[in-house]
Amino acid sequence: MSFIDEFTSRGYFYQATNLEALKEITEKQKIASYIGFDCTAKTLHVGNLMQIMILRLLQQHGHKPIVLVGGATTKIGDPTGKDEMRKILSEEDLQSNINGIVKALSKFIKFGTGPSDALLVNNNDWLSKIGYIEFLQDCGRFISINKMLTMDSVKTRLERQQPLTFLEFNYMLMQGYDFCYLNKHHNCVLQMGGSDQWGNIISGVELAHKAFGKEVFGMTTPLLTTSSGTKMGKSVGGAIWIDENMLSPYDYFQYWRNTEDADVVRFAKLYTEWDSEELSEFSKLSETNINEAKKKLAHRLTSLCHGPDAADSAIETAKLIFEQGGIGGDIPVYEVSSEQLSKGISCYELFFNAALAESKSEARKLIRGGGARVNDIKIEDENTLIDSSDISGEGIKLSAGKKKHVLVKVK
Repeated sequence: MSFIDEFTSRGYFYQATNLEALKEITEKQKIASYIGFDCTAKTLHVGNLMQIMILRLLQQHGHKPIVLVGGATTKIGDPTGKDEMRKILSEEDLQSNINGIVKALSKFIKFGTGPSDALLVNNNDWLSKIGYIEFLQDCGRFISINKMLTMDSVKTRLERQQPLTFLEFNYMLMQGYDFCYLNKHHNCVLQMGGSDQWGNIISGVELAHKAFGKEVFGMTTPLLTTSSGTKMGKSVGGAIWIDENMLSPYDYFQYWRNTEDADVVRFAKLYTEWDSEELSEFSKLSETNINEAKKKLAHRLTSLCHGPDAADSAIETAKLIFEQGGIGGDIPVYEVSSEQLSKGISCYELFFNAALAESKSEARKLIRGGGARVNDIKIEDENTLIDSSDISGEGIKLSAGKKKHVLVKVK
């Protein structure tokens, strides 16, 4: 199966420029293709996972992935889907975020100097050096303001009567220039991204054609939400990070373990890399035993991200907590001082502090609704004091519903 065929069969395809020509080129020769990541966060999260898996698929087919980190474009801020200008980061924060992004990607793709090894580039290396007059002469005369105003990233902001700064208006031009630069210096012929990036990608395809007479291609993926409409990578507790220092492998496992029933097979197709036979067997399992299917999905995806040992440990912890009522080694830990615990902490405060509720009022509501347990015993009164006498074994086990657990330990 060719790269484009597998890309489509996995459910990654949304739209492309001149798909037939792109398919023919990728079947005849190995190409270089890039995906850009702006450096707005310390690492990547599950919402980025489809793009990560596409880079991985590209590499598996012998093509060369180029990872572009937006050291320059992050300073501008992509207006797509935003109602206001993004916060401008310091150089130190930018570099720290770049390091975190590369660390996350290295779990899935191989960087190096080989023909199909991933190449890391930072657009600050060229965008910070280009002269403004030079840019206007080389590129500005080929870019239509009329066309830019029809792009969703611009059109939506204006329709909402939200200000769009000239700084942000330039983002599309800079991304278009990136594509031309990568084509010239690294023979990159394809840019990929989410469907919300279509306007930015098209700007690069058109600029390359008009300014330099080159044919390059763009291809996008659908924007994913869960069946209930939640944005991928988000949960009640916050973003589902790929970095184990920001989210434990156990919590990563639990995110996938709690996948909505209607999404189980779809996510397996997108993220597991199982072949058609394995997917068929998994689909049958989901019809006969949805909980076992969810465990299998969570184990596979945790293994891909954090390794088989972490996945095994996570599933053992889950089994101990959910099936045996115990405490597993991977359960999230919240530490309190012995002095604090000896005085006693009201139950609702402890549940809030341990991130089992997003607010104190939500913690109170959880307890009043009968969804809070301490050491597997239901708590009826939100003001119940939890103190040193509640320590059992390794600590105090807090449970919010059946799926969220934290172990309170003394520092």
